[in-house]
Amino acid sequence: MGENVAKIRKSILTSVLISAVIYFGIAAVFILTSKPNKPDTDQRGLSFDEMPRDLSRLPKLQSFVARDGIQLAYRHYPADSDKIVILIHGSSGHSSYWSALGELVSSEGLAQVYTPDVRGHGPTGLTTKSRGDVDYIGQLVDDVADLITIIEKDNPETMLILGGHSSGGGLAVRFAGSRYGQKADAYLLLAPYLKYNAPTTRPNAGGWVSSYDGRFAGLAMLNKVGITWFNHLTVLEFNKPEEIRSGIEVLSYTYRLSRSYNPRNYKKDLSAITQPLLVVVGTEDDCFYAEEYKPLISEYTKGQVKLLPGVSHMGVVVGPEVRPVIREWLEGLGQP
Repeated sequence: MGENVAKIRKSILTSVLISAVIYFGIAAVFILTSKPNKPDTDQRGLSFDEMPRDLSRLPKLQSFVARDGIQLAYRHYPADSDKIVILIHGSSGHSSYWSALGELVSSEGLAQVYTPDVRGHGPTGLTTKSRGDVDYIGQLVDDVADLITIIEKDNPETMLILGGHSSGGGLAVRFAGSRYGQKADAYLLLAPYLKYNAPTTRPNAGGWVSSYDGRFAGLAMLNKVGITWFNHLTVLEFNKPEEIRSGIEVLSYTYRLSRSYNPRNYKKDLSAITQPLLVVVGTEDDCFYAEEYKPLISEYTKGQVKLLPGVSHMGVVVGPEVRPVIREWLEGLGQP
């Protein structure tokens, strides 16, 4: 009897070991052999023609200390208002591209505006260690929570609106689904990125992104069993034209940064939004399918979805068409 039990145990152990070897072997093959999934030749990529070139009126960079002791940068557009808007930039970018919208919102007294440089981005975040990287998955949500805590100390009675564009919108959605989600009184999403296979996302984000699909899959397998040793590996590359590069942009992301910048589960994270919500997308968005936002958003939460005719992915940030929409929405917040 005891001999049979021993044989069964040995057989089970052998099966488990073989399964583990196969599992880790598949993950290793994915990670080691993966190559970036280049955009198709007919994918035009992201246009930056509308982006402002004169940034002489940008507010100076300031900094706050995050919970790990690292100083993170932000810009502040002051205003005589009881509302505060935090705007998170998209992938590869930094806080300066909010200059036109930040100045408009603050100068009209609609709200104070804070535009942080996401960790690993911007002129103060480009050390070899931190460029395009974070320390752990989920750190960007913690950073946003820390910034809100600093802001609330000086502005205890204000209404706080969390907003973002593209991947920054994805981070705002992730924040909404986190334990900090109720810290925001409203959410403003400009062409938010939800997931690579969400109905709103064009293949390769319209040519903007080259992804290491196999490496993504292999690292996800390892993370599922608690192995995070290889999360520093690059999984995304951004196809930013050389003629518009300034040296400040980030051109690749590690696995842990990419995962941190997006919703954990966009369906659950969207469902967590019970606050006022405005989603704005241009009908000529280079990265996303504008017409897919309204049915998707309405399936998981209540909120307004505004489509701007003829407006591109970057135009929804800098174009004049977005200004009256945001003005009207901000003015209406808090009203009966």
